Amino acid sequence: MKAGPGLRAPAAPALADLQVIAIGALALALAMGVGRFAFTPLLPLMLRDGTLDAATAAEWAALNYAGYLLGALTAARVAARLRRAQQLGLWGVTLTTLGVGLLGAQPLPAAGALLRALAGVCSAWAFVSFSSWCLAELAARARAQRGAWVYTGVGLGIAASGLLCWLGGRQTARALWLELGLITLLGTLWIDIRLRGAVAAPPRAGAPAPAAPAIPALPPAGASTPSTPRTPASAAAAQRRKLVVCYGSFGFGYIVPATFLPAMARAQVADPLVFGLTWPLFGSAAVLSVALAARWMGAWPRHRVWALAQATMALGTALPLLTPSLWALAASALFVGGTFMVTTMAGLQLAREQAAANPTPLLARMTAAFATGQIAGPTFVRLLGEHAWWGHGALFWANAAATLLLLASAAWLLRGESARTPLP
Repeated sequence: MKAGPGLRAPAAPALADLQVIAIGALALALAMGVGRFAFTPLLPLMLRDGTLDAATAAEWAALNYAGYLLGALTAARVAARLRRAQQLGLWGVTLTTLGVGLLGAQPLPAAGALLRALAGVCSAWAFVSFSSWCLAELAARARAQRGAWVYTGVGLGIAASGLLCWLGGRQTARALWLELGLITLLGTLWIDIRLRGAVAAPPRAGAPAPAAPAIPALPPAGASTPSTPRTPASAAAAQRRKLVVCYGSFGFGYIVPATFLPAMARAQVADPLVFGLTWPLFGSAAVLSVALAARWMGAWPRHRVWALAQATMALGTALPLLTPSLWALAASALFVGGTFMVTTMAGLQLAREQAAANPTPLLARMTAAFATGQIAGPTFVRLLGEHAWWGHGALFWANAAATLLLLASAAWLLRGESARTPLP
């Protein structure tokens, strides 16, 4: 007998809470650590191998972020068939990663750019579909507070891909692309086996599908959240514009080191066992920050968490301006890696507070602004090119712009804020 609409197949064993979290964390590790950010630790190796130049690298990065924006905007429609969205997302990341490795010693720039754009689309689908499923599963078991642990997968994926590129840095970049593709393949197969019959079927025909935000919101805390004081429509609109602008500034601010930090380190030391360490540090800081936020920052006001995280991130983008030394780049990896997921969580939760009745439009605007900022970062580097401007290269000016935007947006977040609602 077939399962009815919205029900699991009767033969499928129930997954334990830890299994749900492990599946979600692994899926996000593959989707984000490989689909989004594997290019970062591999970029200096591709530059070393001569398979890519700096201008083309910026184009690849921008197209990957543009693909992620497209994937985020279409995720709600794709996720209406949840299991298919999960498979399209992870298998797409697997095949595009293997595809870059199979391009050969001299990859065609257009072909590689297309594969990275498709990887961006697929990583967004995987991120949304697995986040939605994990959070719904945990909420149905009254374990919603555990949902934040799913997001440690993002940092774990970044750290793991960085560790592979660090330890295997004497290999060719092509070989490392293939190895990452094979690891993603194994992880995708394991998830497919674990989820056979365990993901809810799509809604019955004619039933409205629940709206999925472009980036899923984190689960609410176990305790109820105080209601937001009513404000005039103009004041509420101004607050929402502030969130959109600050979230877009965050997208630009973090993406410069998140794309070029290992390449900046390579400019100081040619040994991959030295410059390659920056990316595992970045990912490890992301894992620890999410775990600490989930454990100890539950009662902090959201806008203050966001502002503090954004100001700390600005310190990370400012350090390479003061000195390009390796210690500054390592500290930058810790400051930026340790704040970008906390900023994401605080920003999206504050958006849900500001538009409690229907947060989806505001979340969509913030996601679009964030993705636009991500695209603008490497595009800015590409436009400046490889020439020195007033004695400094493109990455210096990109970091300077990121620092100013992050500091200004952090100050704006604190200005006029009096609400004291907790961060779930």
